[in-house]
Amino acid sequence: MALSDMQQLIAVARGDAPADLVLANARIVNTFTGEIEEGSVAVYGGRIAGVGDYKEGRQVVDLGGRYLAPGLIDGHYHLESSMLHVDQYARAVVPHGTLAAVTDLHEVTNVCGLPGMRYILECGRRVPMDMFFVAPSCVPATSLETSGARLGPADIRKTLRWKGVLGLGEMMNFPGVINGDADTLAKIAAAGERVKDGHAPRVMGRALNAYMAPLIGSDHETTERHEGLEKLRRGMRLMIREGSAEKNLEDLLPLVTNGNYHRCMLVVDDRNARDIYHDGDVDAVVRKAIRLGLDPVRAVQMASLNVAEYFRLPGLGGIGPGYFADLLVLDDLKAFHIQQVYFRGRLAAEDGRPLFQPRLRPNPEMTRTMHIRPFDLPALALRSDGGDSFPVIEIVPGQIVTRWVQERPARSNGAVVADPERDLLKIVVVERHKATGNIGLGLVKGFGLKRGAIGTSIAHDSHNVVVVGASDQDIYAVVKEIERNQGGLAAASGGVVVASLSLPIAGLLSQEPLEAVVAQIERLEKAARDMGCTAPSPFSILSFLALPVIPELKLTDMGLVDVMKMQLVKV
Repeated sequence: MALSDMQQLIAVARGDAPADLVLANARIVNTFTGEIEEGSVAVYGGRIAGVGDYKEGRQVVDLGGRYLAPGLIDGHYHLESSMLHVDQYARAVVPHGTLAAVTDLHEVTNVCGLPGMRYILECGRRVPMDMFFVAPSCVPATSLETSGARLGPADIRKTLRWKGVLGLGEMMNFPGVINGDADTLAKIAAAGERVKDGHAPRVMGRALNAYMAPLIGSDHETTERHEGLEKLRRGMRLMIREGSAEKNLEDLLPLVTNGNYHRCMLVVDDRNARDIYHDGDVDAVVRKAIRLGLDPVRAVQMASLNVAEYFRLPGLGGIGPGYFADLLVLDDLKAFHIQQVYFRGRLAAEDGRPLFQPRLRPNPEMTRTMHIRPFDLPALALRSDGGDSFPVIEIVPGQIVTRWVQERPARSNGAVVADPERDLLKIVVVERHKATGNIGLGLVKGFGLKRGAIGTSIAHDSHNVVVVGASDQDIYAVVKEIERNQGGLAAASGGVVVASLSLPIAGLLSQEPLEAVVAQIERLEKAARDMGCTAPSPFSILSFLALPVIPELKLTDMGLVDVMKMQLVKV
């Protein structure tokens, strides 16, 4: 803040100069003390000058006793899971009160490297919200998949010099940390004293101590209460996640107490455009937490101040002198219905509608990333040693962890085939970065498809093409449609594509407006239901089945992966 601006802000705080904006007669959600405070808020130059009995302002808005809360902060999300480019993402979440967010761009970076991360970072400066970033720690996440880029310690040090990059992104290679792998630890060391985000599913006991020893400070992969309690006791910040496919809030919320709430955060991690549009973003998590019995003020604290303090973001997360004027006006705190959104003291959204339309410069280099080596239908044949038992990935409802189960598969002409009547479908991962020709093949249980196939190029974290289906013909049709669109989602039945969504920016993000993306996702999900799919948010679930850092069994372009042993499974 310039000296003259600081002097003027102080003058407004003293009452010696008029404010730009006075929000009068408010019930203020005080995240510092956990109470509701009555008063008025004076704003100058995008910051709060003071809280009290202010009356003089160039603009005075009488809130008439409505609630005033600080803007929400999403402490862990992936832009790419929304499928929206930065401008449309902001249009989607700002009306829902998300005015700051911390993203780990390891999705775009796995495809396009540092130039891709830099492009998204620059786009983030052109929207009315604060987009913060962390340096991707795992590009690629493991050596058991093919990615489009590779980042080492020097790359991490470089990104940490960029404005808006706060620290080290989620360290997904938890076996590498626990076992003291030199390359993995060199990345952690590159972050110095910056914040280091964690990713430690089912890591407990001495393994947890080893993982936390380099001062890894948070975890968003906790799914069970006893696991979360141990992590809190060892000093971790607990990010309680409620995304499109990952539903952890109901199980973990009972952990939150008067003694530890200040070390807990509400985050979304992965939420697609349809869910944001219809249900909300962080505000949806806050509403659900309140419905589950959490005090509304505490819910706001866990989605604002707690996040700001963990990531060392001064001026965010509260309503107080010198803080940024990122404010939400609500008529009912318990229902958490947001009527107006102010960013830096300017009205940015009202009654669920964004009042802005940013323009972003295109980057043609990010729309030519689909490089699949040509293959034909026989390449999808799944051969095995002929044994009676075959490893199958089983979906766990509401989670991104999977179970490893053994099933006796159906066979045809010596090959393992899908068996829709037993909900055993074929899953395929096709490498798309370097035209290696790698195709991973396996079986998955839990989608319920009776016919057809669905697929996506959003396949964490290397983002090859992942498809699940009841027939090779439909799987092949889906792969070819995604390739034609330079990335995206697709559904096919009878060898014919019945719905698709093009995601040409790195094969991850759309160039279309929010409303168009939502409509296409809804058509795709309807197509999946029409083919018998019983899984909610099937494309979100599918996007995690190629992620070899989430237990127990996953599939990459190199084959089935035993996640806990971090090795390929011989079939």
